[in-house]
Amino acid sequence: MKNRKISLAVAILSGISLLVAGCGKTEQSYTDRESEIVEADEESGTSKSEDMDTIIPTSEIASLEDGLADVQYSGYYGFSEFLNQGGASSDSEVMEFLTEHLFSGMSGLMYSGDVFGCSTISVKSSEGKYLFGRNFDWNQCDALVVSYEPEGHDSGEYASLSTVNMDFIAAGAGMDVEQFPDRMKTIAALYAPLDGMNEKGLCVSVNMIQDSATIEQNTDKPDITTTTAVRLLLNQAADVEEALSLLKQYDLHASMGMMIHFALADAGGRSVVVEYIGNEMVVTDTPVVTNFYLAPGEKNGIGTEQSHTRYEILTERLKEKETMDMQDVRDALDSVSKDNFGEFESTEWSIVYNQDSGVVQYYHRENYEKAYSFQVPAKG
Repeated sequence: MKNRKISLAVAILSGISLLVAGCGKTEQSYTDRESEIVEADEESGTSKSEDMDTIIPTSEIASLEDGLADVQYSGYYGFSEFLNQGGASSDSEVMEFLTEHLFSGMSGLMYSGDVFGCSTISVKSSEGKYLFGRNFDWNQCDALVVSYEPEGHDSGEYASLSTVNMDFIAAGAGMDVEQFPDRMKTIAALYAPLDGMNEKGLCVSVNMIQDSATIEQNTDKPDITTTTAVRLLLNQAADVEEALSLLKQYDLHASMGMMIHFALADAGGRSVVVEYIGNEMVVTDTPVVTNFYLAPGEKNGIGTEQSHTRYEILTERLKEKETMDMQDVRDALDSVSKDNFGEFESTEWSIVYNQDSGVVQYYHRENYEKAYSFQVPAKG
């Protein structure tokens, strides 16, 4: 499977200090920061024997372990301006916007990629609240957890926690991405989330469908790409209904030409998959989403054979256990992780979202005995 990258070509010019004011060193080791091993309570549903570190991100990108890092961002990154000027109908147009408006002409972004697999599950907790689980299946990559807190003229947006595959971001010819400031890399990451949850408990996940078709809506509406659609929903939608209303206001263009669908779930318990068939948006209520079409009709079932197997496993789990705690959701994700299928890929990250408390637990590369616990921030 080919590497997927967002190429970040940056020329070091005298104006760069304006962009990176207040930023420190590029990477800070997790071992240098305050952490703690915590015992979870009944609300979290984590066993007392589980090794769990509580993470408080900072403005410096910090490595948690090889291939997993985190960062916090609370400054201007231009997304409202991006939408107001019409959005973008391609990844290259996203690059052009960032170059002109945030990187002072110093950067160019180019997107390229290949297929990935995913599984999601939505379930009620024993307390009557809701939980959402997500696996991201791919070959080994560098994941970045981004905590976003709105401020200033963006304060109307919701705070959120999202995940980005940082292998999508690379330096141009002859340069090393690690030499560039954390602020620049984080801004690029804010436009490329693959999943996340906001402070209202809305969860969003991009899942791939292996199909030759793509998504290219072309009306008079403003434009968004796959990943900027995720950012839009995290910023502005409190629940599934609001998310669907927002998506209808834009023409969607598939990032990297990939056919995808969106798994959406809110704190009230509604969970749906949003698919695009013949460039028309189709919504299907479902608690489980993998990598094949769920909408009725001629596309129904198209996708990988293994994605059907994962769907059946998760559906059976829900039949066996109508309510779950966070540990149960973790175990459900483990049951459909890539190590069960003998492939060279791995489940790079698994996430359990508590849509009521805002607690988010990450498991990296199928190590389900080690959790990293984050709290979705709330805007001030």
